[in-house]
Amino acid sequence: MAQLQLFFQNFQKTVQQGRWPYVATLVHVLLGTLWVYFSPRSTFAFLLLVTSFFSLYSLKADNRFKIIIGIILALVIIPVVGVRNIFYLEIIFQISVFAALALGLNIIVGFAGLLTLGYVAFYAVGAYLWGFFGSQQYYVMPYAPGSQPAGLPFLLPGDTFYLFLLLAIVAAALTGILIGLPVMRLRGDYLAIVTLGFGEVIRVLANNLDKPVNLTNGPQGITPIQRPTLPEFVLDGFNSVFGGIVGHPVDQASLYNVMFYILALVVIITIVFVTKNLEDAKIGRAWAAIREDETAAVAMGIPVVRMKLLAFAIGASFAGAVGALMAASRTFVSPESFSFMQSIGVLSMVILGGQGSIPGVILGAATVIILNLQILQGFSLYLSQLRQSDAVIPIINFAWRNLSAQLDPAKYQRLLFGSILVLMMIFRPDGLIPAARRKRKLLLEETTEVEE
Repeated sequence: MAQLQLFFQNFQKTVQQGRWPYVATLVHVLLGTLWVYFSPRSTFAFLLLVTSFFSLYSLKADNRFKIIIGIILALVIIPVVGVRNIFYLEIIFQISVFAALALGLNIIVGFAGLLTLGYVAFYAVGAYLWGFFGSQQYYVMPYAPGSQPAGLPFLLPGDTFYLFLLLAIVAAALTGILIGLPVMRLRGDYLAIVTLGFGEVIRVLANNLDKPVNLTNGPQGITPIQRPTLPEFVLDGFNSVFGGIVGHPVDQASLYNVMFYILALVVIITIVFVTKNLEDAKIGRAWAAIREDETAAVAMGIPVVRMKLLAFAIGASFAGAVGALMAASRTFVSPESFSFMQSIGVLSMVILGGQGSIPGVILGAATVIILNLQILQGFSLYLSQLRQSDAVIPIINFAWRNLSAQLDPAKYQRLLFGSILVLMMIFRPDGLIPAARRKRKLLLEETTEVEE
């Protein structure tokens, strides 16, 4: 009893000294970690653990403390939780991939103010670049579509993936410049429509370049695609360090998922570093001027066409890197992954999080992916289990097995996301975490309206 009283006294002293953010962050991380560890299939426990990243960002604490806790979370806790339940690691990987895509689109839409609806085309360029050279597709080119010879080696060794990760950046940037050159004179809706057309052209080409020469294998896609080699000592080292914590030996397939998750983190950190440096540099200020008033930017001597092309190239290059990463992770690439709805999904992440806001865009991507893969899918699975039981709804005495499958929440994803976007535009148009510059602009507009 005395020890408990001493603990609360120390806790009260910590709060009085202004250190409560440190305590709150540690409690949040520790509670989420322990809950997920002892209940590896709990949706609420996983949500608590994931939200600890954003409490770490939002609470006012020393940056060194945030960096240390963030590294422990990202490189120790998440991999251990992920190999215990591979579905959680898949969700984290999807969040990382789409956060990187949204950060790239944020440069084009959020910083430069160029509305594009064909961003997924750059994603496809990176994926098909490694999909072609990192598979056996080269050998089936002279053959008729569908005649896949058996027993052929891969064209390139798996470790060349790292080289093609850089080549995908270059190829996607060049594609962004080629797409941007004819449309830089356009603005607003016209630019959006033309970029939408270019995005559909890339998808249709991938879908039909299986004849007369089989380049993309058409709707069937390219498979299998090489993965980079995973050294045996890495697997042994992971098992020796974390095997006791995980509770079972980790196999190579699970460790591959950890490796691609870490690669996605590296891509995100690189994008954030580049974006932060560009935002405060001369280029970022030129983009802001173009976004606010292109006519005034031209009058001030800003090379508008060059700055727009640079925004397209940089944003596209990030998408190309993510596309190559996704192709290697899935060992499969097909045109279905690069539809128009994918572009809309990434754009909704940017709008939901906050245009021009780096943490906001990451939060928007996490929100959409968790709603899609975790909450809606989990709720639909729970309803499916109820329909297979003899349970009834209390009070109204309605049997769950008579509930129509058409009411599953997973079937209303687009309705839910559309409703969220409408509500965001009405009540919080600056996003979940607005950019400082956009927040000042909206505040100025509201003040002007009140004065008028």
